[in-house]
Amino acid sequence: MIVYAIIGVIGICLLFAPMLFPDVRSQEVAARICIFIVLVASYDLLIGYTGIVSFAHTMFFGLGAYGTAIALRQMGPGWDAVLLGGALGLLASLILAALIGLLSLRVKAIFFAMVTLAAASVMAVMASQFSDFTGGEDGIIYKVPKLFSPATKLLTDDDGKVLRIFGAKANGKMAAYYFVFFGSLILYFIMLRIVASPLGTVLEAIRENEMRAEALGYRVVLYRTAIFCIAALIAACAGILRALWLKYTGPETSLSFAIMIDILLMVVIGGMGTMTGAIIGATLMSLAQFYLKDLMEIASQATAGIPLLPDLLAPDRWLLWLGILFILLVYFFPAGIVGTLSKRGGH
Repeated sequence: MIVYAIIGVIGICLLFAPMLFPDVRSQEVAARICIFIVLVASYDLLIGYTGIVSFAHTMFFGLGAYGTAIALRQMGPGWDAVLLGGALGLLASLILAALIGLLSLRVKAIFFAMVTLAAASVMAVMASQFSDFTGGEDGIIYKVPKLFSPATKLLTDDDGKVLRIFGAKANGKMAAYYFVFFGSLILYFIMLRIVASPLGTVLEAIRENEMRAEALGYRVVLYRTAIFCIAALIAACAGILRALWLKYTGPETSLSFAIMIDILLMVVIGGMGTMTGAIIGATLMSLAQFYLKDLMEIASQATAGIPLLPDLLAPDRWLLWLGILFILLVYFFPAGIVGTLSKRGGH
């Protein structure tokens, strides 16, 4: 019950984020949480449910984002560009995932992880080098469909002014957020369906004992390749949502190895092999990354008269405290927050 209560609170906050948190920064955090829930859950399909360790997840995320971004820059801010660019990103992700899976999933886990790391590194280098298409290190700035423009009025009063819904303007920014929210929600429910299907059961069997699953007649390599492709497609869809929300795509926002580390941390914090863990892990990590520095600044000012404490709580040391928080979470929740609470009867 505790887990469901936490998820319920997070879900309500995300659903009503434009009304509850009208400032630009808070909406950026809410949209990022929605996208990363999908990204983390899709990665959990690999590492948590199937036992596949991959470092190429950001590559597929980036392909979806770059495909959409390049099409929008070349063709203009139309839905045809979104559909074509997104489709090309999905196709490229599917082809690469199938090739990597069929050629590499036969080897041991550590070797497959190294193959995916190499593939992701090559993709990041290509994004930086092919600057005519990708914008290089500077990335791409582009316009999105008019529906998502802040100047677009979704609802107006008799005087033609934008209506406010509980204080939030009913404009293109709200439309963009709810496009991200409901897009993420649909992708998340698709993954829940996969986990609850016979395919999900086979994947868990492969994770627990690959040799036994093979002996039972399951073609392990094909199943592992299939889920690798599915996870890649979902990650690419998350990239499309990210590109439409940010109106900017670059190596740091879509292909950075730091994003891969964030995904791993979110999976561990939430709990591997639990779809609900992705919601809690992505939310906690995103909130910490955006607001921990602010909290430390307040704490530093509040303890100004105490020796050493203001220096220890200086905002510049937020990464140190983030690391400490992560260590404490792993210590007290060794199976992740959802996994540990479930074992203790909190589920």
